[in-house]
Amino acid sequence: MSTASEYDKGLPRKRAAAGVLFFDEAGRVLLVDPVYKEPWEIPGGAVEADESPLQGARREVKEELGIAPAIGDLLGLDWTAPRPERSEGLVTIFDGGVLTPEELRSIRLPADEIRSFEFVPVDELDTRLIPLLARRVRACVSARKQGLTVYMENGHPVS
Repeated sequence: MSTASEYDKGLPRKRAAAGVLFFDEAGRVLLVDPVYKEPWEIPGGAVEADESPLQGARREVKEELGIAPAIGDLLGLDWTAPRPERSEGLVTIFDGGVLTPEELRSIRLPADEIRSFEFVPVDELDTRLIPLLARRVRACVSARKQGLTVYMENGHPVS
């Protein structure tokens, strides 16, 4: 780790998070039910200092699901505006692909963090996720089907 210059120390900082979309054979998206907040989420979380978004995504998946599957391409990047109790941030979403039966059997949820997980059809995301996350996940699912990466602002694709 290098020492930051005075110029660098004066630059603005943004909150960063990373998540992973996993799918089953039917194309449903894996969601997790966190113990510490409502509602449901996708696997992922805050990127730590000096950690890349991909490293953060891998670490969070290991912590939340107890597995270390291959994580594929970047599906989307979402800038989120500041809102009450949250600063602005950048969220990266990676493609975890279709989980194998062996990977599914290997999932071990930490009781102090994740209550359960479930595969949910894309058209039911609004019933489980906050609107911002539902928009983000739908945009990334669409990008995945097209073999693209999507840039979003507050979950809305920007062309």
